[in-house]
Amino acid sequence: MMIEAKQLIELNNQKRTGLSEENEKYYSDFLIYMRLQLSLSEQQTEEILMEILDHIIDGQREGKTARMILGDDPKAYADDIIEQLPTEKKRNVVTFISSLALNLLGYFMLFRGLLLLIGPMFKDISSEVYPVTSGILVLIIFISSLIGVKIIFSIIKHSLFKEKQTPVKDSIKAGTMGMVSMGIIICATYFLPDLGPSFLFPWYASFITGGTLLGTSYLLKK
Repeated sequence: MMIEAKQLIELNNQKRTGLSEENEKYYSDFLIYMRLQLSLSEQQTEEILMEILDHIIDGQREGKTARMILGDDPKAYADDIIEQLPTEKKRNVVTFISSLALNLLGYFMLFRGLLLLIGPMFKDISSEVYPVTSGILVLIIFISSLIGVKIIFSIIKHSLFKEKQTPVKDSIKAGTMGMVSMGIIICATYFLPDLGPSFLFPWYASFITGGTLLGTSYLLKK
């Protein structure tokens, strides 16, 4: 019976605990690089990763390192495998990106609800919503998520297969990208003109919508 991708991932996590520090570092970079290829079939990617892990574990018992088994250029080896694996259904890639966009939009709605709840204590804040303007804002959030994911994945890929890694530097780059994306969204919210008809959308509606979007994002990721 075929083991599903999610089960393979859990089994992979369990088996990796038996690797030596050197082999774990080698294999983890290989694993991350493979999983970042969103266009590949997840099922077959996980099957290949499990097969390679079993080879490394067997070799480790015989006193061999992962480098001795797979070679000194794991990236080239991974690229050879990637060329042979079938691509994933496009809808799965779109689902992944959409879940991130919904997550970001959900937090934005929660922030809006909090602002509408607390803000009137200090100044008048309108709870009007303009659907056309909101639609443009949602599009901006989706595009920002798409670009953000591509850049962050690029940062991660460039950090792999190196003897000396710079996790702090990479974290700063990724954090900066996140702040830039959020800054673009905030600026768009502030500067976009009010277009078309409007309707009232109070703070509690924002909280409910935000919670619903976060829940939907979670289900998509699952």
